Amino acid sequence: MKAFPHTYTAAASADPIGNVMSSLENGCTVEVAPPAAFDGLGDVWSPEELLVAAVANCFVLSFRSIARAYDLNWVHVECSSAGQLEKVERQVKFTRVHASVKLTIASLEDSEKAKRILEKAEDTCFITNSLSAEVQLSCEIVTG
Repeated sequence: MKAFPHTYTAAASADPIGNVMSSLENGCTVEVAPPAAFDGLGDVWSPEELLVAAVANCFVLSFRSIARAYDLNWVHVECSSAGQLEKVERQVKFTRVHASVKLTIASLEDSEKAKRILEKAEDTCFITNSLSAEVQLSCEIVTG
């Protein structure tokens, strides 16, 4: 890992009508538009969905890195997240984000180790650490 601080940049551009094009310096792009709740078509990513996806992705990447460092024998991890957007004191903001994780491990013997690694991933996820919303995590560990 490179020394801190890290800087991340992204850009967005739009015409009077149509979707917003978000891009990175490397040329990666994604179309963005309002979600159906804000009268959008709901057919492309919205900023709200990108935020809750960032939570899920950061958790999975944090888990994978920590599991590698602790030599956990795991098979698959899934994380879904849901955020609640509310109007609070004349501001619209996310008030809660709930992430649900399902981890498949190779052996039941690794259950306690897996639980500790999931907790460590929760503590080190810098996306959730950056949010003012309440963040809850529920985990399920199965063998397979």
